[in-house]
Amino acid sequence: MGKSNANSGPLSLRPDNSAFKQQRLPAWSPMLTANTVLPFFYFVAVLFLLLGVWLLVTVQSIQEMKLDYTEAATCKACFEKRKNVSHASETCTCMVVFTIDKAFKGDVFFYYGLRNFHQNLRRYMDSRDDTQMVGRKQKLENPSTYCFPFDRDQNGLPIAPCGAVANSIFNDTFRLVYHGSGPPFTEVPLLRRGITWYTDKNVKFRNPKTENQTLAQVFQGTAQPLYWQKPVYELDPFDPTNNGFINDGLIVWMREAAFPNFKKLYGILYRADEPFTEGLPAGTYSINISYNFPVQHFQGRKQVVLTTLTWFGGQNHFLPIAYLVTSSLVLLLAVIQTVIWWKFGKDGKNMEE
Repeated sequence: MGKSNANSGPLSLRPDNSAFKQQRLPAWSPMLTANTVLPFFYFVAVLFLLLGVWLLVTVQSIQEMKLDYTEAATCKACFEKRKNVSHASETCTCMVVFTIDKAFKGDVFFYYGLRNFHQNLRRYMDSRDDTQMVGRKQKLENPSTYCFPFDRDQNGLPIAPCGAVANSIFNDTFRLVYHGSGPPFTEVPLLRRGITWYTDKNVKFRNPKTENQTLAQVFQGTAQPLYWQKPVYELDPFDPTNNGFINDGLIVWMREAAFPNFKKLYGILYRADEPFTEGLPAGTYSINISYNFPVQHFQGRKQVVLTTLTWFGGQNHFLPIAYLVTSSLVLLLAVIQTVIWWKFGKDGKNMEE
């Protein structure tokens, strides 16, 4: 039969008479019966129920506190001041006082959050020069056209870093203070380093080679983004090694959020000294805020978030609720099928024709 393929005629396209081509290979075809299907449904329902309860307990063990400071306390005056663009270069500070009723145990993470800020717009996400951010000197002088109109300033100087993403960096700064039992108050130490992804810090963002020059000399001939208050080589006045394109705060901002409501990591509690070795103790705290980032033009809100984390991540109830709902639906289907099977019998004798 196999040789007939070489001949012309109506039999030339006939497949070989083999077990594979004639579909005669041995196969297993399961017989689905109530004795096999119903136990599987009950097993899946119980499994999803246990997973849902486990994840729910894990999520509820996370401690979290959110504080919207957009117009809170003395920040109201700064909020009104930032409505006028002509006051953008003027400093404005405010303070918000809050209380932690239950101590935060373990590592505590400090986030800033924005609402109604769409970092996921395509034109916004494209407005950056990744080759400039990896430290290529020629890109300092000639930024990508994707950065337009944030590629050069009014004097024609190239902007570093260029683009709308870098230009709109969140520039509020915070100082967290623990009041304790009374004065003197203790500033809560926050680690501003080590808050980025390893690949971002060591691969995607690099400073230009200095070649026995200072970082300021390397960036000479460039301009800071239009809405920045200081150049990129002076972002961290306390740590010279955290300046330029490898500044952790800049890197965190440059990783765009997928949704309009998001939070980004600002710092991690440094637990070396008392009274923070076990975490954040209960008591009264205040946040001194350098209020710079305007939100009125996009009807946004600003907040700070203090939270602990687990292996599951942050506080998010979606997955445990999804498991519990799925478990309930599967259990309901199993009960319905059991009733049908019990009523009509597994052989179907009681079913009407």
